[in-house]
Amino acid sequence: MSPAFGAMEVEHYAKGVLLEPFLHQVGGHSCVLRFNDKTICKPLIQREHQFYETLPTEIRRFTPQYKGVVSVSFEEDEDGNLCLIAYPLNGDQSNLENVDNSDCEPKSKVSRWINKKAVLLENDNITKERVRQHRKEEKVKSHKLDDEFEWLKKSEVLYYSLEKKGHISSQFKHNPWSMKCHQQHLQRMKENAKHRNQYKFILLENLTSRYEVPCVLDLKMGTRQHGDDASEEKKANQIRKCQQSTSAVIGVRVCGMQVYQTGTGQLMFMNKYHGRKLSVQGFKEALYQFFHNGKYLRRELFDAVLKKLTELKTVLEKQESYRFYSSSLLIIYDGKELPEVAVDSDSEYLEDLSEESSDESAGAYAYKPATSTVDVRMIDFAHTTCKFYGEDSIVHEGQDTGYLFGLQNLIAIIKEIRDESSE
Repeated sequence: MSPAFGAMEVEHYAKGVLLEPFLHQVGGHSCVLRFNDKTICKPLIQREHQFYETLPTEIRRFTPQYKGVVSVSFEEDEDGNLCLIAYPLNGDQSNLENVDNSDCEPKSKVSRWINKKAVLLENDNITKERVRQHRKEEKVKSHKLDDEFEWLKKSEVLYYSLEKKGHISSQFKHNPWSMKCHQQHLQRMKENAKHRNQYKFILLENLTSRYEVPCVLDLKMGTRQHGDDASEEKKANQIRKCQQSTSAVIGVRVCGMQVYQTGTGQLMFMNKYHGRKLSVQGFKEALYQFFHNGKYLRRELFDAVLKKLTELKTVLEKQESYRFYSSSLLIIYDGKELPEVAVDSDSEYLEDLSEESSDESAGAYAYKPATSTVDVRMIDFAHTTCKFYGEDSIVHEGQDTGYLFGLQNLIAIIKEIRDESSE
């Protein structure tokens, strides 16, 4: 845990941090928001909060880092734009200890999303008439975006252009799934605003922050999705979804995907509705597509992913009583590939190079792809249970066999793709 912030940093945060949509959410239904570059937040669910507070050390490296709790207020500016502002919980600064807030924006600096540019114009002493005109244009754009989102919500697989004049955009405009969740959550909060305006959110590590163009695969794990506390209606609904998808057959299904296509400079999005329709062969093809950049298969990623999945399997096999119902597994890598590294022909690294790159034509130096960082993490623990929680009426013994079944099949399918592609 990092040292507590000094007075200046605490004051900076205490003004309130404007929460913005988290653009790399590819699955789930909970609203995930961006706190700053390295931190996201989501509505606090007691069971999930308990999991992060008590999870075993060996599981911790396979989950996002938990960073505490904040209080979030739903607010509107004078133009009716909806904002979510995060504040320290009950004035307690202790929950700031492990949150790097050096790059977040206080409420006093930015208080609105749609009219942010208009605020900057006012500060530059632009005439009120020009400001009004700018706001009018922004409202028209906003309506166009709303229409676009309505269309995107109905699209299960789509492509979104990232590149402009050969450069990758440093900030994606939007991921359709994240915006859908965000809009729905804002609407619910607006409807409840008369009765409640304070919400607790948990702060978690932003797993995509290290990647320039994050490619994200969200996999719903296990043969069962409903929690022990689910109503009969909810239970029947979840059982039906499992039976009609690959969850029942192989214990895993696609819940969302975002993958970068190098050839076209586009991101390909796949949502959970498409994932539910996939056969086992379709699931395998979706995994192939996740590791394919539009030009070729990213074969260098397979062994790193398989290593992490195997390590996770070993850890979970040792866990007693845990059931991770409805949780997901994220696989993340960078769509922006690192440049190749020159390697001395006498180097031991040449042993790992293919015949093509290490033959005589390579000269004194050969080239090998720089090692790409991949990440594998478990997320979403709203329905997780364990006998150590104490208050649960149903206590499970032994391993979460449904989750392990899915993990075992996932490993096998990725191995198949790797081996078939090398033939």
